Amino acid sequence: MIRPFACGAAAAILVASLALSAGAATAQERATAVFAGGCFWCVESDFDQVPGVLETLSGYTGGHVADPGYRQVTAGGTGHREAVKVSYDPSRVSYPELLTVFWHSVDPTDAGGQFCDRGQSYTTAVFVDGEAQREAAEASKAEVAARLEAPIATSIEPAGPFYAAEDYHQDYYRKNPLQYEFYRWRCGRDGRIEDLWGEDAFKGIPDKG
Repeated sequence: MIRPFACGAAAAILVASLALSAGAATAQERATAVFAGGCFWCVESDFDQVPGVLETLSGYTGGHVADPGYRQVTAGGTGHREAVKVSYDPSRVSYPELLTVFWHSVDPTDAGGQFCDRGQSYTTAVFVDGEAQREAAEASKAEVAARLEAPIATSIEPAGPFYAAEDYHQDYYRKNPLQYEFYRWRCGRDGRIEDLWGEDAFKGIPDKG
């Protein structure tokens, strides 16, 4: 005879095993990519529209100062850039596809910043995690250089510590839509991207590209 306690224990073990399996599957379905494309409000907004992107997080990376703040980074001297960590489902969107979105939503020829935002903290970069991402980023950079027939200022760097930006920066375009749209228009971001990329502007972003 199987005792009720034993049945209950077996059922609990089965439920726990299924939960662990589900958790492992969820982890396998999530990957990350980190891009610096000027103002992180805009980069976050663009990537949030891409099918397969699960979450975006604005922050600072690439520098030598721990736990930097916005004023500290934009003042210069920390080595950090404004950047966005993109969490995505690789079964729905690939890393090379995310690279396509990135290149076609920035001006990769600008070595001094992006649009109206000037300085090192606003320059573009792809932060790669591992050799596969590096190879994909280097290959896509070469294609962009050939397409634009111009030197590409965007650097490809190893991913390092990523520090989340202050809460008011997260989802800024949703929290403050009027201020965000005015900033983006005044900064000339969309106009420059359209001039640079033509029909390929915002490629990979539904309803924009």
